[in-house]
Amino acid sequence: MSNSNIETYRLGKGGATGVIRIGAVRYLPRGIRKEDYSRLGYFDIWLPQLSPSKELLKEYKTASDTATAWKRFAAAYKKEIRSNSDAKQLIKFIALISGNIPVALGCYCESTSMCHRFILKGFIEEAEEK
Repeated sequence: MSNSNIETYRLGKGGATGVIRIGAVRYLPRGIRKEDYSRLGYFDIWLPQLSPSKELLKEYKTASDTATAWKRFAAAYKKEIRSNSDAKQLIKFIALISGNIPVALGCYCESTSMCHRFILKGFIEEAEEK
């Protein structure tokens, strides 16, 4: 059963209003002052523990075959999350609060289908069911 209190959005591009916006990204936005992250639509809280590792991001972004690279990236990201106790605890926490407070997961990716935030959303929805 999926929770309607979890949505996704692209950082800095509007949308995701009236929710707690979580920046699930490895790197902070460039050229933006920390005090402006929330006001400019980036995030209310930055949780890099939920983002792919630097190595995994680099491998994915430099791949020439996007479809094949996405499959490898998705599998590797799932493995990273499953083996990271900090990430697993944050996922449980988000699952708990999202029952009462709407939450949005943000990333820089333009793609609506090939982004880790959709995998992360799935992990949170699984945690809600437990």
